[in-house]
Amino acid sequence: MSQRILMVLTSHDRLGDTGEPTGFWLEELAAPYYVCLDAGAEVVLASPKGGKPPLDPKSDAEESQTDATRRFQQDDKAQQALANTRKLSEVSADEFDAIFYPGGHGPLWDLVDDADSIRLIETFWAQHKPVAAVCHAPIVLIHARDPAGEPIIRGREVTGFTNEEEEAVGLTEVVPHLVENALKEGGAHYSKADVFTSYTRQDGLLITGQNPPSSEPTANLLLAALGK
Repeated sequence: MSQRILMVLTSHDRLGDTGEPTGFWLEELAAPYYVCLDAGAEVVLASPKGGKPPLDPKSDAEESQTDATRRFQQDDKAQQALANTRKLSEVSADEFDAIFYPGGHGPLWDLVDDADSIRLIETFWAQHKPVAAVCHAPIVLIHARDPAGEPIIRGREVTGFTNEEEEAVGLTEVVPHLVENALKEGGAHYSKADVFTSYTRQDGLLITGQNPPSSEPTANLLLAALGK
């Protein structure tokens, strides 16, 4: 039986009031997708609305391409999976061994307080299954609670997109949440590396990565937590 990993993408496609599009960040899906697939795991994609989630066009630009993004774009099976993500409300944690959240700015608007997403995170956590998120996606953790009713990030080592990184991409005044601040306010032990440097934190079964360069290392930690 291969292990099954649920990857949850945003359904939100507008960058605040800027009129610009946003969504998920391609590399943060593609790199972990192949880390897991190449290790023999099965990957299932889901999103709040189901169907094809919005891709942040900036992540599809030439300067953002990597071997993994090119492979993903040319992979018919991956494209089929992306076009037909499962609706979060119809997904059960019982079907999966771990959950992974790619980033992009979209999750700051929808996944942060999506009831189905929070339910899934809380169930994975209660079932002692790995929960991983990279870049902006650690925002999805802030409202999730453990079976005792405590925030799962409280007192735990985490990382995520830094205030300096948000400043560097010029969106500090646009986003509804700054990931670094939200994690700190939630009582997490937040730490970070230099801007756009790969950095991950693992606290038991909670695994987080700081930015796009951290997406592959985050996925590797997830596989290690699964014993793969």
